[in-house]
Amino acid sequence: MAATQTVPQQPHVRNLATEITSRHGVVTLCGFGIHIQVDRGHLLLADGIGKDRRQARLPRVGHGLKRLVMVGSHGMVSLDALRWLADQDVAFVMLKRNGSVLATTGPVRPSDVRLRRAQALALHSDVGLRIARGLIDQKLAAQEQIARNRLHDSESGDAIANARHELSKTESIDQIRLFESHAASAYWTAWRSLPITYPKVDLRRIPNHWRFFGTRCSPLTGSPRLAVNPANSILNYLYAVLESESRLALAALGLDPGIGVLHLDTPRRDSLACDLMEPVRPNVDAYLFDWVSREPLRRDWFFEQRDGNCRLMGSFAARLAETAPAWGRAVAPFAEWIAQTLWSTRPQTTRPVSPATRLTQTRRSQAREGYGVLPSQPQIRPPAVCRTCGVAIKSGRNYCRTCAVSYSRKGLVEAAKLGRIAGHSPDARARQAEKQRGHAAAVKAWNRLDKPDWLTEQAYRTRIQPLLPGVTVPAIASALGVSEPYAAKIRAGRYEPHPRHWQILARIAGLTPAR
Repeated sequence: MAATQTVPQQPHVRNLATEITSRHGVVTLCGFGIHIQVDRGHLLLADGIGKDRRQARLPRVGHGLKRLVMVGSHGMVSLDALRWLADQDVAFVMLKRNGSVLATTGPVRPSDVRLRRAQALALHSDVGLRIARGLIDQKLAAQEQIARNRLHDSESGDAIANARHELSKTESIDQIRLFESHAASAYWTAWRSLPITYPKVDLRRIPNHWRFFGTRCSPLTGSPRLAVNPANSILNYLYAVLESESRLALAALGLDPGIGVLHLDTPRRDSLACDLMEPVRPNVDAYLFDWVSREPLRRDWFFEQRDGNCRLMGSFAARLAETAPAWGRAVAPFAEWIAQTLWSTRPQTTRPVSPATRLTQTRRSQAREGYGVLPSQPQIRPPAVCRTCGVAIKSGRNYCRTCAVSYSRKGLVEAAKLGRIAGHSPDARARQAEKQRGHAAAVKAWNRLDKPDWLTEQAYRTRIQPLLPGVTVPAIASALGVSEPYAAKIRAGRYEPHPRHWQILARIAGLTPAR
């Protein structure tokens, strides 16, 4: 008996990996089997899932790389690659999709032990209270603006303003934490009912608790960790990117990211980096609010684990990681203000030398005396998708070309219905009757003998009508005293006007009949 082919064998075809490209100076690697190594002076990058692989080969000159972000923990990073990144002043960040920072490395800068000693003693002196109060005051001011101007919740804004007012009277770190928690409760209450939109094709796969922002406390942990809806999952991941930038900023200034003043000392947490994040968190919140209020989220960007934890897909997490340079610029002035404040507690010498402003590259007033104004949001636009089918579209649009046709048709139908209703209202009827009486009076007052002999119906159709397309619709409407829609139909030849109008049309069309 002859064997039958039950499993068809496909011919072996070599999978051509796509090129990894840098967007805004950020390269994000995700998937399984990630490789970061050096070959003959070039940095080799590879990532992907299964046969879908990506590769890149970056030279030492002209690569344009500023951040190398690795999402996940499956792969290999060689020591030569870390040395290559350090030589090129490229930061390396390792993140988890649940919003945790696994590792960060950045350009190595010389540190001053006197600055670190002042940092270690800050918690037990007035300078720690001053730093904590300054950071939280800036955070509450920005949160109040978001609550009033974006969320339109004046009650929450008033509660935050009261907490900020009481903050100026605090005399301990514990009191600062108390008023900050009161303001946070009012602030996130204003976010609960924020609707989250999705394309119509995805609505049948969206759970009800995904349709609103909800609470920041996850039912899985009682804290923001392990979010159960996309909006909070995005926010956790953006906070993780911000935390990594805070670590890099503090390390670049010679500070220890682990010795903080506001957050308590706990294992596996950089407390000062978490302190530095506080005034910039509202900037991340505003970025998310502007995004979800303008664009829908796709179901394919997220996956739900068996316990209900909402996670980000790798490609979507890579897109969010592109905002890292913007958050780095946002924390820079605050980090330098912390360094300057700590340095001011040192005993003054004959030649005081303040720390270098390596992050802002200038000694601005906010680097010497204050913490400045909250920087603007990043210019990186979130991905725009069609509100009906969910395909990617150009930013600024709401529908793709296919869905825009049906949407416009429905809009025209609804507009026609409203137009018919408005056209049959008593006021519209009265205006129409008055207009018709005016036209009837004009027809009655017109004398046929005033029309030239040559101006016949045949002359209008053969000599005047062909010239009307060269006359604008407003000119015809103004000359005849009719509406522009009616004038457009006369111009197109769909309507033939009353004979009393022929001579006027001949004149504005430029017809000069021979005598």
